[in-house]
Amino acid sequence: MKYTQLGRTGLKVSRIVLGTMNFGPQTDEGDSHAIMDAALDAGINYFDTANVYGWGENKGRTEEIIGNWFARGGDRRERTVLATKVYGNMGAEGEPWPNQDKLSALNIRRAVDASLKRLRTDHIDIYQFHHVDRSTPFDEIWQAIDVLVRQGKILYVGSSNFPGYKIAQANETAARRGGTIGLVSEQCLYNLAERRAEMEVIPAAKEYGLGVIPWSPLNGGLLGGVIRKQVEGGRRASGRAADALADTAVRDRIQAYEDLLDKHGLEPGEAALAWLLTRPGVTGPIVGPRTAEQLESALRAVELELSQEVLDGLDEIFPGPGPSPEAFAW
Repeated sequence: MKYTQLGRTGLKVSRIVLGTMNFGPQTDEGDSHAIMDAALDAGINYFDTANVYGWGENKGRTEEIIGNWFARGGDRRERTVLATKVYGNMGAEGEPWPNQDKLSALNIRRAVDASLKRLRTDHIDIYQFHHVDRSTPFDEIWQAIDVLVRQGKILYVGSSNFPGYKIAQANETAARRGGTIGLVSEQCLYNLAERRAEMEVIPAAKEYGLGVIPWSPLNGGLLGGVIRKQVEGGRRASGRAADALADTAVRDRIQAYEDLLDKHGLEPGEAALAWLLTRPGVTGPIVGPRTAEQLESALRAVELELSQEVLDGLDEIFPGPGPSPEAFAW
């Protein structure tokens, strides 16, 4: 495994981030524990989750699965850089009760304590704002965070799904308050087929020293060899991938992508991850394996070196927006 520092911090993390969103809804606890053990054995030390994972009436279940894994001992917690998120409503299903979601100081305080209990740990390494809260000023948010840092409940803070201007606003507020490190990471939607983050989010992250953690690196499965799987294995695309492939232009682009990689003897999913690892500012993509085999494929991407010919071909098929602000200003 290769490691890098998370943004401007001294924290060393693996270049693959283990996403746990499938733990509970699609992968049972035993298999989830096996995947986490395999990830740790392979050198992945950065695990990402969220308080709402498990979804619906099972919100919090994923954190519980991770907490039970930590409780098995063997230095599992000590070897893991643990990241979770706050924002989503954690109240009972039905009409939500006030102050059970978003980023008020009250909800942050309650949410941290609830996550710590489910995770069966005394601190969270990276506490992330899952979405922008337009109703809560950053002064209030940072006041709550400062208290939690002093209490030793969290170490670093990150964002997720933030536009560039909110990254700037958050960190300028932190700098003005003093004594607050501010955001150190941003989780954003970023992959070969979805490169809008290059216009504002990634430049802002670079300017403020945030590590970029791309989510959906295979764009909902579209970049994982979906057409090949249809032809060779008779596996029909489903969900977002099926909807996207119904568009002839999208299908032609994905076919060109798979043809390019087939020409060079590369697996599409592994190449898509390897491409992200070449991008400036990217710490590591989040992979959410449902099986041990999917984890093994993600691990191979870390060692995969893409030739300049392949990189140029990928840019031709999936052109990015270009440098900011030239891409949209003139």
